[in-house]
Amino acid sequence: MATALAYEQFDGVPDADCDARIRAAKEKLGARAVILAHHYQRDEVFRHADFSGDSLKLSRLAASSQADYIVFCGVHFMAEVADILSRPDQVSILPDLAAGCSMADMANYAAVRRAWKELAEISDPDARVTPVTYINSSAALKAFCGDHGGLVCTSTNARHVLEWAYKQREQVLFFPDQHLGRNTAYRMGMSLEDMAEWDYSRPLGGLTPAQIKRAKILLWKGFCSVHQMFRPEHIDAFRQHHPEGKVISHPECSFEVCQKSDHVGSTEYIIRTVAESPAGSRWLVGTEINLVNRLQQRFQDEDKIVQFMSPMACMCSTMFRIDPQHLLWTLENLVAGRVVNRIKVPAAEAESARVALNRMLDVSP
Repeated sequence: MATALAYEQFDGVPDADCDARIRAAKEKLGARAVILAHHYQRDEVFRHADFSGDSLKLSRLAASSQADYIVFCGVHFMAEVADILSRPDQVSILPDLAAGCSMADMANYAAVRRAWKELAEISDPDARVTPVTYINSSAALKAFCGDHGGLVCTSTNARHVLEWAYKQREQVLFFPDQHLGRNTAYRMGMSLEDMAEWDYSRPLGGLTPAQIKRAKILLWKGFCSVHQMFRPEHIDAFRQHHPEGKVISHPECSFEVCQKSDHVGSTEYIIRTVAESPAGSRWLVGTEINLVNRLQQRFQDEDKIVQFMSPMACMCSTMFRIDPQHLLWTLENLVAGRVVNRIKVPAAEAESARVALNRMLDVSP
């Protein structure tokens, strides 16, 4: 195979030229390539997606895709999921390898394995604890869950996953996002006293053996930096000025924000709820700004007002690294018969991770 076209040839291409050349490359590739884009992706890239959605939807699309090449305009763990769930002959590609996830980085295999060993000092975790990893995690952690009777969850199906987990064992170790775990468990009827935060930087998570045994769910001390921008006082100010307005938040937001919200749910839930609301309604939305801006534009003809919760703009900076230039570079190399930035999960790891992901898909409505 010939040497790939260097990215430096694309770095300075104006966005308008990128747009035209991306469309031309897509036409040449036809059904051989499919572009998946997460809802948080920037508009200049999002517009070229063949399919868009949240993590669960995109996981299912990756599993069912017939294309030779899956170009994932998201972050690294999403492209890993596409590789794990797609056919062996398909190629998963991430246009920019720097597109990671700070939340996913808060839980690595070594830290989770250490926590598991520490739990074994108290009781047998393989008999007592179901490990559940948020899809925002590495393939290695998905494989860990697959090997230890656990599974993956998304913000869409977290409740169904936890309900399944508690049918297997009495306790859950939930990583890496504490807020999704806490908000989901609380809505299932658990009290805050049933939950314990596992500080992965401290022995035994900073907990006593008694605290660990008492907890129904152990919440890894991880978080999404974007969703931590939103504060309860932002909601208070909105309600003071717009008492008729509604507040909707992603479950990666803090417990206090979610408690003050009228609705809490995944990106797909947020989109559907705003879409089904009456014309002229007003919404304060606690999730990534690209999605919020897209909702405002989509529903402005219905006189709906959709505003970002924080007074400070905050985007998913790692996903933002995938720009039109990187997408163009990826596609024109494919047209020339070259693959750049392939994401390939090692076979053994992929097999175990697939077990955890398929368990998730099996329990998802």
